[in-house]
Amino acid sequence: MARPTIEQVAAAAGVSRSTVSRVVNGSTAVSPEALTAVNDAISRLNYVPNRAARTLASRQTHAIALVVPEDTTRFFGDPFFAAIVSGISERLTRSDYVLNLLIASDDPGDKTTSFVRNGGVDGAIIVSHHTSDSFVDRIAEAVPVVFGGRPARPHDSNFVVDVDNVQAARDATDHLIGLGRTRIATITGPQTMPPGLDRRHGYDEALAAAGLESAGVHDGQFSEEGGAEATRRMLAAEVLPDAVFVASDLMARGVLSVLRSAGIRVPDQIAVVGFDDSQVAVTVDPPLTTIRQPTHQQGVTMASVLLDVLAGREPERVTILPTELVVRESA
Repeated sequence: MARPTIEQVAAAAGVSRSTVSRVVNGSTAVSPEALTAVNDAISRLNYVPNRAARTLASRQTHAIALVVPEDTTRFFGDPFFAAIVSGISERLTRSDYVLNLLIASDDPGDKTTSFVRNGGVDGAIIVSHHTSDSFVDRIAEAVPVVFGGRPARPHDSNFVVDVDNVQAARDATDHLIGLGRTRIATITGPQTMPPGLDRRHGYDEALAAAGLESAGVHDGQFSEEGGAEATRRMLAAEVLPDAVFVASDLMARGVLSVLRSAGIRVPDQIAVVGFDDSQVAVTVDPPLTTIRQPTHQQGVTMASVLLDVLAGREPERVTILPTELVVRESA
């Protein structure tokens, strides 16, 4: 059977074509009687609006982009991103929008920026960006943007969904101090990323408040391999730490692997605290004490904020979600 047309819906409802178009596009300039008649006709005829035609008419794509300035290995290997995508997708299922994933790897952002600025999407969510990712500013000039995490170059017009990384890192380090550990090292994320900087800052604040000096700061690049290599550097230092705050669970898995290979008992000799409370935390040996951040909810919230902006509403500029220390066997 031929696909029903908007003209057939109009005839069945006893209204004009323009009235059907207004109903389909969500306009409120329709009488209750006409709205009921059109919806009944749409249901009887099983009419499906032509999305391509609606896009041309409204200049809307009903698509949003998740922009991730990382390589594919990092994106598909880190549970953080899976939880973010899951949250965004959950929220978008209750909307008319679809998700486009743009992994801006091996590209200074030119292709990604061109796609967005040429009308590929109505808005964007940007996560895991670095200070060098200047192309995100060009995206924010073209479409509404929500940042997952504090932007590297903040602006008053930004919408941000984040956790208090500084306080969370303080909580992690304070936990180690409360266990009586005095030689506390840290394995950080990249210091070109706001979460890496903020978690290092919280660690420093906790040590200063306790009158302790750092037992070593090592960059683990937010990767398992980076965490392992940072641990080897940590063990090669003159003084062995008795605890380490690791700024992500994925890095912590690399830490625990190297410590086990070196014959170092966790937590007896070195206590370990991670960050994220991802699936990694409960699959390593020993199970990881870590900071729980609500990553899935971050995805849901970022999508909700962007949908509000696209609908002309005024959401909060900055949304801070809570974190929680989860104590397990590693510390």
